[in-house]
Amino acid sequence: MSLNSLQLPHKLWAIIPAAGSGSRFSKSELKQYQMIGQKTVLEHTVSRLNHLPLQGYVLAIGSDDDVAQSLPFTNMEKVHFCEGGAERVDSVLNALRSLSAIADAEDWVLVHDAARPCVTQDCLWQLVDTAIQFNTGAILAIPVRDTLKRVVSAQNIQETIDRSELWQAQTPQIAKLGVLKSAIEHALAANAVITDEASALEFVGQPVQVVQGRSDNIKITYPDDLELARLILAAQ
Repeated sequence: MSLNSLQLPHKLWAIIPAAGSGSRFSKSELKQYQMIGQKTVLEHTVSRLNHLPLQGYVLAIGSDDDVAQSLPFTNMEKVHFCEGGAERVDSVLNALRSLSAIADAEDWVLVHDAARPCVTQDCLWQLVDTAIQFNTGAILAIPVRDTLKRVVSAQNIQETIDRSELWQAQTPQIAKLGVLKSAIEHALAANAVITDEASALEFVGQPVQVVQGRSDNIKITYPDDLELARLILAAQ
């Protein structure tokens, strides 16, 4: 499928939760504002999403963030800001509520990690195409490759986990705005553990398709991931 042949029956938006503390990366520095070349990680991430025909995108940022609104993002006329929350899911819900004021409940929304700047154009389009074709939520993910061990205490292995049906979730994850907003609200009201958008959709019984992504769609979590992201972007 060519990039121009995908007919969007509804508008397409993106949400980028960027209010986290990133404590695993650094106690004092936010990973989304580290530099790769002449751009911050967050600018690279936004630039990748703008390969899609987005109506707009919402950045959920911390209340004390004095960086994001000064950055020269791609398609500045499409950027919106809202205040993030204590957890990732709170930031996403805040952004969905903000978006609901200007978007239709039937519009599609991509949610993508701020520190995942290496997602490819092909993966983005395959994800959107799958969601529209099957009229369902969808996520990028890759099959688990390595042998998995369950370790409960004292670093002793309890068992080996069968990985044949296991996939490692990535972002973006896509769903209808109204469906995703309702799913997260219901899940939070029930005190369910929500680690990504798919887990909220699963909680309320909404189907979610897996679209095979790529192993180079890494999330920058630790300092050495930054150098790996630099290498990946240079190679791409």
